Amino acid sequence: MERSADGPGVLEGSDIGSQRDRVVTQEEWLQKWEMGNIGFHKEQGHPLLQKHLDVLLNGRSGLRIFFPLCGKAVEMKWLADMGHSVVGVEVSEQALQDFFAEHNLPYCEEPVPEISGAKKFQSTSGNISLYCCSIYDLSSSIVGKFDGVWDRGALVAVNPRDRQRYVSLMITLMEKNSSYLLVTVSYDPNKHKGPPFYVPESEIKGLFGNHCEIKCLQKVDDFSDRHRQWGLDYFLEVLYILKFGA
Repeated sequence: MERSADGPGVLEGSDIGSQRDRVVTQEEWLQKWEMGNIGFHKEQGHPLLQKHLDVLLNGRSGLRIFFPLCGKAVEMKWLADMGHSVVGVEVSEQALQDFFAEHNLPYCEEPVPEISGAKKFQSTSGNISLYCCSIYDLSSSIVGKFDGVWDRGALVAVNPRDRQRYVSLMITLMEKNSSYLLVTVSYDPNKHKGPPFYVPESEIKGLFGNHCEIKCLQKVDDFSDRHRQWGLDYFLEVLYILKFGA
């Protein structure tokens, strides 16, 4: 059967299988970091960002770039080294401490007055600020707005029932004329419960479509032994660029 961006064509118009009601708790995510069960982390960075970075930056320098559900993504260091200002959010304090330790970056830690129990980890150089809290506790009054977003492992990690809430928040964080690189994954959602969750193109258009221009940039066969162990027979990464207007 021919594959579309969303795998076999039978899935595109259908539901996301039993994933609709799947809930992964914050405690489960914290446990993944504690146990080192972080197969989603890419030590060498993500090749799709390397390849399409110019689409995100669009020839601009000194941008504010947001990494939702950032983990310890190495791309945060790359972009900061290019002169951009990076902001991330992550529930795992261990992930954020690991990020600074692995890059030998000195940092300071301070509370976030607007969010009970939250912490901000900021590089001494000042161009990397990582918030340890739920993303839903953030707002533009706390973190400002962004010229660019790298969303890899974020929308696909959010519980399906929370997607509208997540996207609504993200839209409020976008500056005018900003760019949002979004990576989704495509596979048969009846064979794997997630995360990462399957997000069909139709749903992306439904969630974001009224607010920006959406274009699919690339589909990559990312199938590996890990996915075979999940019971899958195909696994694609799909990259979109979302362009917000003036």
